[in-house]
This record gives sequence, C-alpha cells and structure tokens, in this order.
Amino acid sequence: MSKNAQAKKTKGQLLSFIPTGEYYFSKGLKAFHRRDFHKALKYMQRAMQLEPGEPMIVCQLAIIHTELGEYQQSNRLLQLILEELDEEMLECHYFLANNFAHLGFFKDAYTHATLYLQEQEDGDFVEDAEDLLDILTFEADGLEEELYEQDDLMTKQEQARELLDSGDFPKAIELLKIVIEEFPEYWSAYNNLALAYFYLGELEKASEMLELVMERNPGNLQALCNKLVFAHFQKHEEEVFAIKEALKKVKPILMEHQYKLGATFSLIGEYEQAYGWLRKLHKLGYEGDGPFYYWLCYASYFTGKEQLARSLWEKVVELNPEKEGLEPWGNEHPTVNGFEEHTTSILKRLQSDHMEERLFAVFLISLSPKKQSILSSKEVVKNSKFSSLENQYISMVKMDRKTTSNQLEVAHETAEILYQHHQPIGTVEAGLYLMWFSVFIEMNAAKVALKNKIALAAAMEYVWNKLRSEKCSQQKVAQQYGLSSSTLQKYIKLVSAYLH
Repeated sequence: MSKNAQAKKTKGQLLSFIPTGEYYFSKGLKAFHRRDFHKALKYMQRAMQLEPGEPMIVCQLAIIHTELGEYQQSNRLLQLILEELDEEMLECHYFLANNFAHLGFFKDAYTHATLYLQEQEDGDFVEDAEDLLDILTFEADGLEEELYEQDDLMTKQEQARELLDSGDFPKAIELLKIVIEEFPEYWSAYNNLALAYFYLGELEKASEMLELVMERNPGNLQALCNKLVFAHFQKHEEEVFAIKEALKKVKPILMEHQYKLGATFSLIGEYEQAYGWLRKLHKLGYEGDGPFYYWLCYASYFTGKEQLARSLWEKVVELNPEKEGLEPWGNEHPTVNGFEEHTTSILKRLQSDHMEERLFAVFLISLSPKKQSILSSKEVVKNSKFSSLENQYISMVKMDRKTTSNQLEVAHETAEILYQHHQPIGTVEAGLYLMWFSVFIEMNAAKVALKNKIALAAAMEYVWNKLRSEKCSQQKVAQQYGLSSSTLQKYIKLVSAYLH
C-alpha cells in the first residue's frame, strides 16, 4: 500500500449537516422548559420557517408568545392553525380563551372556552377551561350585558369599516358618531371618524378629532400615523418631517401597530422604514390582508427587491383582483386611494344611499378607461336607487353628452373643469367633487338655472379651500379661472346658499 493511499484511509469522512424544522423545534422545547422564552422563541420561529405548514410547531410558537405576554401575536398563530392548518387541533380554542381573558376581551374568552368544552369533553385542558369560565362568570360582573355590548360594538365597527371602504363617508360619519357616544373610550372609532372627515375634505374636523384622541389617549399610534398621512397629503413638509422622525424611534410590540407603522411609511414613500417593519411581519408568518401585501410589495420594489415584489404582487391580485395593472413597476403609478383607477370603488359608490356619491360615481365612469364595462354592470343596469336625474346622467355618459337636460350638462362640465385643476382624484380631492354634486342637487331641486360653469367651478374651489382652512384669496382664484372678482363673488354667494 502506498504512503498516499494510507493517508487517504486514515482521514475522517466529512458529513454534511442540514438542520430541519424538527431539529429547531426540539431545541426550542428544551429552551421553553428551561423558561428561556426568548431563546425558545428564536428557535421556534426558525422551525416554523423551515416547516411553515406544521401545526405543532405553530402551536408551540403561539404558547411561547403567550408566556411573553404577546397575546395578539399568539392569537394570530392559533387562528392560522384553526383556519388553514388543522381545524381539528381543538386545544387552540382553550389557548385563545386564555389569551382573550388576559386581554380583557371576556366575550371572546367565554366563546372559545365554551367551544372547547363542547368539542373536547375529555380534553387535556377541560379542568382549566372550566376554571376559566368560573372566573369569567364570577369576576366579570354583568358579563351577559358586557358580552352584548361587545357584540354590538364589533357589529358597528365592521359596518363603519365597510362604509369607509366603499366610500360612503357621510354614512360612516353618522355611524361612528353613534359608536363614540356609546363607547367614549373606543379610540379606533375616533381615528376612523377622522379619516372619514378627511376623505370628505373637512380637514379641520379631521384634525380636531385626532387632537382629541391624542389629548385623551396620549401616544395613540394610529392617531399619530393618521396625522402623518394628513400632513403628507396636504404637503405640510415641516410637519411631515417632524412626525416621521418621531415615528422612526417608535418600536411597537403588537403586530397591529407594526403593520400600521409599516403601511404608513410605505404610503408616504419612506420605503426603507416600511420594508423593515412589513418584511419582519411577513417572515414571522403574519397573515395579512390585501393592503398588507400591497404596501409590502411597493416597499420591496422601491428598496431594490424586485423579485420579491413580483411574487408578492401575485398575492395582491389574488386577494384584490381590481388592483391588476397598478403594480409599482408599471408606467403609471396610481395615487394612494386614487378613485379613477379603481373600478371596484366606483361600483361601491353607485350603491351608496347618498345621491351625491352616486352622481360622483357616474362622473368617474365618464373618466374611466373601463367605461363601457362599468356601464353594462348590474350596479348600473339594475340600480334601484337611481332617481330620474341619475338615469338621465347615465344616458348622457353613454351617449357622450347628448341629453335633454341642460342642467346636467352644466353640472358635468363644471366637474370636468374642476378635474382640469384637481387630478388625479385622491381621497382629499374627492371631497371637492362630492361637495359640488351636493350643491348641484340642492340647486336643481330649487330650479336654479345653471349657466356659467367656469364661475361655478371657481366658486366651489374657493369655498372648498375655505372650509379646509387653506390659504386662498378670491383674487388668486379669479385669476386662475380667468374671471372678474365681481363674478366670482356673485357665484360664491350662490354656491354658499345651497351648501348643506
């Protein structure tokens, strides 16, 4: 045997080691039993990354979050198991009940504890669940009444969210005012009311509502984020900078707050900050909604992660098909909440209980590249809410301006003049158009003859700016629209008389 051959024979064999989810799960359990929860969390998160569909790993990760007091994160994982991974893992209901009890959501705790006992008569946590129910019914005085109130609150909250999403802001305002009256410390309702006012262009009321929240609930992250969004849209650069820098120092624990912060940064174009928060949630298995993937996609693309952005966009379109064509690498980037680009938003506006919303929707149809398909939709063809005036407007849009109503022609052309000065139509600008169609409805009912469309548009812009506390002079607006000051003054008085 040669010397080299002998050397080869005595060398040890090199073995590759590829850790698996089971390996990290085992290490996580050992750390958990030593009550080293932070190390257990790290190992279990790695196990979940390697085997994301294994419910035992996800459940153990949820338990670790509970031990760390991170009840919301734990709940998200438990609900992920029941909804997607293993609906038969019924012990998750007990863990959910325990988390909700810690959070003070007695109704949810009661519901999940009861459900666990109904489904698992011989389960490992039966005694614990029964003890929890005893505590809930003994210590939570007036539990039945509280459960009813929480049900009522959740129902109204969901209704208000749907109204905001559909663009029915006046109706959302009515409902949110009721919620605040009944639940004066439910700060989410105040924040949503501020958004509704903002979308209608009532910026002073929106700002007052946010200030009220921050005064009564200092440090409210949602209010601070909304304040940043408002300042961004109004191009108040100094205020944007101050709030933005303050928010960069915030390190929220709750996933909901992390999401809100990331989405807000993405919305204002601070993509590095946005990517940091949203990608962190994504890696932890956060199951977000369509907007979550939308903002993460934009943040990824504008921080150079194009491949990730393209894969995320597939999820965006899957959850919200109407977003197709609005990807960040397109030639034309949509404005945030821009109404012209969103067919779904137009269709929802057509279902509003307020005529000015529906008239505004018809105007948006006239601008849409998908005009013909929208006009043939059931929301137009079979809309029982349309008045004769709206049906005439639909006919006019279909036939490209041939109508028997001179009033409608002037109303439409006034909106077109406004569009020359205010486009694209975002959430702020929408308030101007809604205000115009509201004034038009009152004028039409009073049989006021509409003549000077340029003067009407100029007067609407002036009044709209004044209501929003924006600096605006009659002389400047008159010059902008090519009018004399006397003509503008005359039409300002006319518009103001019919502004409700």
